[in-house]
Amino acid sequence: MLELKNIAWELPGGEEIIKGINLSLDDGKLIVVTGPNGGGKTTLAKLIAGIESPTSGTILFDGLDITKMDITQRAQNGIAYAFQQPVRFKGLEVKDILELAAGEDLSESSACALLGKVGLCANEYIHRELNASLSGGEMKRIEIASVLARKAKLFIFDEPEAGIDLWSFSRLVETFEDLRRQGTGTLLVISHQERILNIADEIAVVADGNIRSFGARETILPSLLNDEKAPLCPLGKEESR
Repeated sequence: MLELKNIAWELPGGEEIIKGINLSLDDGKLIVVTGPNGGGKTTLAKLIAGIESPTSGTILFDGLDITKMDITQRAQNGIAYAFQQPVRFKGLEVKDILELAAGEDLSESSACALLGKVGLCANEYIHRELNASLSGGEMKRIEIASVLARKAKLFIFDEPEAGIDLWSFSRLVETFEDLRRQGTGTLLVISHQERILNIADEIAVVADGNIRSFGARETILPSLLNDEKAPLCPLGKEESR
């Protein structure tokens, strides 16, 4: 279980971005965090992952206080994070980054299966170098595959739909559904996409640094569909990038 207790975060100048958030996420669920742009969604994800440290409050993960742990320490405790803008690693091949994420050597069939989950033809990518020859969308999918390679307890995906085409997005939604069915970990997804919201167990709406609403999809989603403060991309109308 992940527990946030009165978590706050402010910029160096004193502007408060996250304003005393309290939130408890149960194991094995798919939770989607949505809300208006600039409301604090990505900042909240970074606080959970350890990229940013809260100004005040406590973060507990499976009962362990991880508030002062950095991203590496949290990764060692089972938290995996996919960046909104993936980092390139010149000199490494795609298979190398998947093996680093998995913490072990992978057979070509295992590496290919991971790439297939994000809509990449493995034969074309497995030995590609992670350099400028790969597009932003390709890098995004490879990073998501590397996160899936981790045997994590908590997977955090920050707008995973950004920069990928419609077909790959559909494969990604299927992958999220598979992970939830397998019960291998908790998924926390930052997204505006209605297709992702439609497969959530729970939805948290973040606005102005606060949790505006949180609960079961069946309760939260109907109000979101008619709420101009938290615009969604309608089902079947995602942008192709």
